[in-house]
Amino acid sequence: MTAMTPTLALTCQLIEQPSVTPHDADCQQIMMQRLSALGFVCREMPFGDVKNFWAVRGSEGALFCFAGHTDVVPSGDENHWHSAPFKATIKDGYLYGRGAADMKGSLAAMVTACERFVTAHPNHKGRIAFLITSDEEGVAVDGTVKVVAQLQQENTLIDWCLVGEPSSTKTTGDVIKNGRRGSLGAKLLVKGVQGHVAYPHLARNPIHDAAPALAELANEIWDNGNDFFPATSFQISNIHAGTGTTNVIPGTLEVLFNFRFSTEVTEQQLRERTEKILQKHNLQYSLDWSLSGQPFLTSRGALVDAAVAAIHAVTGIATELSTAGGTSDGRFIAPTGAQVVELGPVNATIHKIDENTHIEELEQLSSIYEKILQKLLT
Repeated sequence: MTAMTPTLALTCQLIEQPSVTPHDADCQQIMMQRLSALGFVCREMPFGDVKNFWAVRGSEGALFCFAGHTDVVPSGDENHWHSAPFKATIKDGYLYGRGAADMKGSLAAMVTACERFVTAHPNHKGRIAFLITSDEEGVAVDGTVKVVAQLQQENTLIDWCLVGEPSSTKTTGDVIKNGRRGSLGAKLLVKGVQGHVAYPHLARNPIHDAAPALAELANEIWDNGNDFFPATSFQISNIHAGTGTTNVIPGTLEVLFNFRFSTEVTEQQLRERTEKILQKHNLQYSLDWSLSGQPFLTSRGALVDAAVAAIHAVTGIATELSTAGGTSDGRFIAPTGAQVVELGPVNATIHKIDENTHIEELEQLSSIYEKILQKLLT
C-alpha cells in the first residue's frame, strides 16, 4: 500500500479541485494556507477574472521564486478515462488525475520542500517567493505577465526563478529547460475573387495564388540555430477557405502559422522576410501578427549549477540542459533579468487522457527542490 506522504496528500488535494483554465477552484487558497503557516506574507493579485498570488518569506537579500500555475486543460471525454479526472487515483505506484504532471504535482513538491527547508533553516539567507497563476494554459494575459509587471513597478526583482513545468522526458530530473525558443504567430488573409469553378477567368483563386508562397515559406531556412537552440521552425497550423461546395472558387483564404525561433533571428527579421516572400508572389493579403514570447536562455550560473547538483544528489542523474519544447511563463520572467529554469515531472502524459505521475519520483522532485534551496539560501 502506498504511504500517504505530505507531498502526495497535497497533490491529491489539488487534483480534486476542478481548476480548468482560467479557473482556480480553491487551489491557491490551499497553498496560501500552507505558506502562511511558514511565515510567508501572501498577497492575492487578481487581474480580470484570473486569480494570482504572490507570497514571500524574508525581507532582504537575493530572491528565489517558485513559479507555477493551478489551472489545467480540460479533461476531454471523461468516459475515456480509466478513473475520474478530478478524483486523485493511486494505482501501481502512479498517481492519476488531471494536473498530476502539469503541474499540481510540482506545486505540492514546492510547498513541502519549503516546509522542510524552513523548519530546518528558519533564519535562511535571502528571500523565498511563490508566483502562482490560474492563467497559463489559456490565453495567459491576466496571469504571470501582469503580476511581473506589477512587481517591476514596485521594484521587486526576482534573482532566481524555478518554474515547475514538466520538463523531464523519461525520469524526473533527466532534463532541465534552461531556455525556450520564441513564439511568433500570424493570421494571413489572402484575398481573391469568388466565382464559378467553370469560369476561372472571371475569378481569382486565393488558394492557387497562395500555394507557391506557402511552399516557399515552408521550405525557407530561417537560420541554423546555435549551441543552445535548434534552428527556427515555421509551421502552418490551419488553412481555411471555400463555401463547402465543389463548384465555387473561394473569395478568401485564411492561413494560421507559427514560428518557434532561436536567438539567431529576431521577431522583426522574421516579419520582414515573410512579407518579402508574400510580396514576391504578388498576393493581395493582410497579416495579423501575435508575439507570444521572445527566446530566452539562462547560462550556467548559480541557479543552473544548483539544480544540476541537486538532481545528481537525489537521483544520481547527470541532467541534460535543453531549450526544446513549447513556451512557458518563464518567458515573462526572464526579460526582467532573472535566471530562469524549468524543472518538473515527466511530461509523457501531460494534456492526455489518464494523465499521471510516478509517486516515488514526485517525492524525489520535492527533495530536489529542497536541495536547490539549501544550495542557494544557506
